[in-house]
Amino acid sequence: MSWFESLILGLVQGLTEFLPVSSSAHLRLTAAFSGWEDPGAAFTAITQIGTEAAVLIYFRKDIARILSAWTRSLTNKEMRRDPDARMGWLVIVGSLPIGILGLTLKDQIEGPFRDLRLTAVMLIGMGIVLGVADRLAARDEQGGRHRSPKQLKSLDNLTVKDGLIYGFCQALALIPGVSRSGATISGGLFMGYRREAAARYSFLLAVPAVLASGLFELKGATEGGHVTWGPTIFATVVAFAVGYAVIAWFMKFITTKSFMPFVWYRIALGIVILVLVAVGALSPHAAESAG
Repeated sequence: MSWFESLILGLVQGLTEFLPVSSSAHLRLTAAFSGWEDPGAAFTAITQIGTEAAVLIYFRKDIARILSAWTRSLTNKEMRRDPDARMGWLVIVGSLPIGILGLTLKDQIEGPFRDLRLTAVMLIGMGIVLGVADRLAARDEQGGRHRSPKQLKSLDNLTVKDGLIYGFCQALALIPGVSRSGATISGGLFMGYRREAAARYSFLLAVPAVLASGLFELKGATEGGHVTWGPTIFATVVAFAVGYAVIAWFMKFITTKSFMPFVWYRIALGIVILVLVAVGALSPHAAESAG
């Protein structure tokens, strides 16, 4: 991997990680459209450490408060009623599905799941799901001629059941094209949570899963020696800087705007990929970089 490739892929990772468009799909597609080797699942996981570092800094006050309350709840039963302590436990509960499925499906994640035809179908399918969730959420927020607006849920209303549902939605993002934020936010909207609440829990939920995945791949890459470290570290730093700016923008955007621009983008991109693959202009498979 060249330094130029790492710059572009780092920018793509930072720009797309927190938007409901699938960062793993865009890394795969950027390489395919440019004629580069597939950066691979290991590169994706490692550069995601950079974007998750942006989450840690942006939500540092929330995370510090949650960690403090959760730690104290281990020895103090009274603290277990504290909302921040509950959130700590719910993040753990919500992280279980992706942890279990990520280990179980590791070979598929690094192989068949990276087929561009599957990526395109996921872009279109999850785009439609996000669009439906967005429209239903807007209807509930605004009400209508014969119905009053619904009282939407905040994170104070989060239950173990809802946390697990969020977790299974997040696990869908193991397939490129789904989008971690898109799947979890859609799940939250279907369950009646406010947009900002769904996005905030989505970002918090991603922290343990992404860091664990990145460190796991980092360990494997160190032992296997199949990663070009300079460009990969550079891409991770670029992803961190860009990702931080995107979080700040996205959290403001979702409070007043619809997700429909992302929906139409996903559907259009998915159709373009399917057409290009069908006419032979784009190969659905790509050899993973060997170094």
